[in-house]
Amino acid sequence: MRWRLRALSALGALPAGLRAASGSGGDAGGHALQDGLSGTGGTAPAPDRHRPSPGRGRGDTARAWTELFRVSALFSVPGDALAGAAAVGRSPGRGTALAIGASLCLYEAGMALNDWADREEDAVDRPHRPIPSGRISPPAALGAAGVLTAAGLALAARAGRPALAVATGLAATVWAYDLHLKHTKAGPAAMAAARTLDLLLGATATATVTAPAGRRPGAGRRTARPAHVGTVRLTPASDNVAAPPRPALGALAAALPAALVLGAHTYGVTAVSRHEAQGGSTAVPLAVLATTATLGAMVLATHRGRRPGEPATPGLGGSGLGLGLTGSGTYRESHPHHPTARASAPDHLTAPALTPLLLTAFTGAYLRTAGPPLLNAALNPSPPLTQRAVGGGIRAMIPLQAALATRAGAPGSGLAVMALVPLARSLARKVSPT
Repeated sequence: MRWRLRALSALGALPAGLRAASGSGGDAGGHALQDGLSGTGGTAPAPDRHRPSPGRGRGDTARAWTELFRVSALFSVPGDALAGAAAVGRSPGRGTALAIGASLCLYEAGMALNDWADREEDAVDRPHRPIPSGRISPPAALGAAGVLTAAGLALAARAGRPALAVATGLAATVWAYDLHLKHTKAGPAAMAAARTLDLLLGATATATVTAPAGRRPGAGRRTARPAHVGTVRLTPASDNVAAPPRPALGALAAALPAALVLGAHTYGVTAVSRHEAQGGSTAVPLAVLATTATLGAMVLATHRGRRPGEPATPGLGGSGLGLGLTGSGTYRESHPHHPTARASAPDHLTAPALTPLLLTAFTGAYLRTAGPPLLNAALNPSPPLTQRAVGGGIRAMIPLQAALATRAGAPGSGLAVMALVPLARSLARKVSPT
C-alpha cells in the first residue's frame, strides 16, 4: 500500500516538472518560473542568480551581452559625430570616423557600467537583466566597461589632443553618472552633458585631423569647373577651398548650439527614465513633451526668412557646406562662397530648395517618434508605457541628429543618419534599448 502511494505521488509530480522544464526556455523567464515553483513547493532550492546555468551555450552568452550593451540603442550614436562635422562646415572624414568609434566604445562602456552599478537594484526590479539573472558576472561587466573606455580614449587620441581632451571629459561624465550622479538630482544634467560632449567630440575630431603627411587637402585631384545643367560631377569641398584645419576652440564654438539642442533632448529622456521601473509620474512626461515640441520648433524656425542660395546662419550650428543638386539629379558638395556653389537656373531643384524639405521631414520624424509615447506615458504613467516613452526618446535622437546636420547645410549627412532608423527599429524588436 505504501509503495502504491509513492508511485502515485511520483506520477502526479511529473507533469509539473515537465511544465517547469518547457517553460524555462533557457532565458530570464525560466528563472522567474523556477522562483515561483520553488516558492510554492517549498522543496526546490532557489537558483543562484550570480552563477550561469551549466547548460547555457554560446548563443545564450551572446544574447546576454547584446542585452547588456543594449545594441539597438547604438544607432543613436554615429549621428552625433556627423552632426558635429556638419556644424563646423566639414565633410565627414578620418577624424569623424575616429570620433564615431570612440563614441561607440564609450557608449557601450557606460551601458556595461550602468548594469554593474545597478546589479542589486535590478535583482529586485529587473531580475531578467543579464547580471541579476546570472548570465553575466559582475566582474565581467566591470571589466568590459574598463576595456571599452580605454579603447574609446585610444581612438580619440588618434584624432589629436583636442579630441582626446573632449573624450576624456565624456568618459569622466559617463563614469560619474553611472557610479553616483544617476541617483541624484544631477543625473539628467550629467547625461545631457555626456550627449553634448559626444557631438562636440565629432566636431573637434573632424576639424582638427589633418590630411596624411606629404599631402595637402585636394592634392592630386582635378579642380572643379562650373557646374552646368545636366552635368554629373562630385566635387568635395576640400577641392574648392584648401583651408587649414579649423582650430579646436572655433570648432567647439560653432558646434555648441547644436550640441545644446541634443543635450536638452537627452535631459528630458533621462528625466523620464528615472520613473521607468515604478511609473507614477504624469508631470514629467508632459514637461518633456512640451520640451520636445519646443526643440522641433526651434530647429525649423532657423530656416524662416532664408533666401534661396543663402548659407546657414550661425545659431544652431551653422555650417559652411552646401549640397548642390545639378540638373541631372546628382548631388554636388561645394563651399557656399565658391562661384560654383549656386545653381545657374532658379527653376531647377537646388540645395536651398531641397534642404528645407528634408529639414521639415526629419523634424517631423523626430516629433512623431518622441511625442506619442510621451503623451501615452502622461495619460497612463505605468512602467510599460514609461519604458516605451524612454525607448521612443532614444530612437528620436536619430531624426533629431539628421535635422541638425541638415540645418547646418549637410542634407547628405542627414540622409545618412536617417538610414539608421529602420536598422534601429528592427533591432529594437529583439533587444530593448532601455
